[in-house]
Amino acid sequence: MTLYNLGKTCLKFASTSSFSTKVNPKTAIVMINMGGPDTTDKVHDYLLRIMTDRDMIQLPVMQDKLGAWIANRRTPEVQKKYEEIGGGSPITKWTKLQGKLLCEELDKVCPETAPHKSYIAFRYVDPFTETALEEVEKDGVERAILFSQYPQYSCATTGSSLNTIYKFYKKRTFPKNLKLSLIDRWPTNQFLVKTFADLIQKELKHFPENIRNDVVILFSAHSLPLKAVSRGDSYPSEVAATALAVMQELNYSNPHQVCWQSKVGPLPWLGPFTDEALKDFVKQGVKNFVMVPIAFVNEHIETLHEMDIEYCHDLAKEIGVEQIRRVPAPNDHPLFIKALADVVKPYLNGGKKLSKKFLMRCPHCVNTNCLHSKKWYANVCQ
Repeated sequence: MTLYNLGKTCLKFASTSSFSTKVNPKTAIVMINMGGPDTTDKVHDYLLRIMTDRDMIQLPVMQDKLGAWIANRRTPEVQKKYEEIGGGSPITKWTKLQGKLLCEELDKVCPETAPHKSYIAFRYVDPFTETALEEVEKDGVERAILFSQYPQYSCATTGSSLNTIYKFYKKRTFPKNLKLSLIDRWPTNQFLVKTFADLIQKELKHFPENIRNDVVILFSAHSLPLKAVSRGDSYPSEVAATALAVMQELNYSNPHQVCWQSKVGPLPWLGPFTDEALKDFVKQGVKNFVMVPIAFVNEHIETLHEMDIEYCHDLAKEIGVEQIRRVPAPNDHPLFIKALADVVKPYLNGGKKLSKKFLMRCPHCVNTNCLHSKKWYANVCQ
């Protein structure tokens, strides 16, 4: 458990067993995520790939040159943050463990599509998306399920990752015998909701009983530029849907608020920002909080550094918070593994292929990659 009381820091990395390789898998589960550098020497290249990717960030001019300049400038600062959480991101370790446990569960509950094998498909660090797709082809699986590890869809995360897969197959022939399905979002899955509810309840038990029901639950998620929100990105509404479903599961036991973190650059971003919300709540007399990483399925720099160190320790001490605890990311929680399997099962045995919502573009979409990508998925997945 990752927790914070003022003056006490407790950071914990994932411990995970080795990643098993299955012989002759029948079904591939391709786990899509951005990834994170597991050592500090990989930080620069990680930032460079992000800053020069127009599907992720649209810089006003000279994307390659300006993006490279930003990456060079930010590398030392970001390296220092990774050093402070143990020398790198644990996201690869967690994703391997989650994939292993997911496939073990699917092998039991869906033996007709077994053996199942998970493949990590990261955008900006190894193992890269292209490598995962090559391994899927090499293993000769019958069905591949592209499974976004972002429960709430955003064009900048899931959308850009799926565009990368489209670009990969644009340059080569799609395997004739491969059946493809796509899971692009799952914000209100019942077991995902139960996972967060259970984790929140465990943290609330650490507060004195006489104030427990007054502790403010702060759901925090990565923010988006307002121009993306105005284009029609569904991410804010889906994050809100997850938070609302969790509060329903908790029978609205506590006051709550959705906040946004990780703003980058000078342009307007979606608020209220998590750090500013904490400051203003304290000014209103609120002194006890539980923070929930509602859009993150495993620990990484936004939870271990931004939430734990910057908000729950440094900021909380500065502004006079009495007690603040951070809910762990779902990681290998048994209910979360059940959630992963529950999301995947309808896509096995020729069932669901992809959502109609995914095939829609944002009403003010300006990205032609999305247009061609969605047409390609509509054709291949059907």
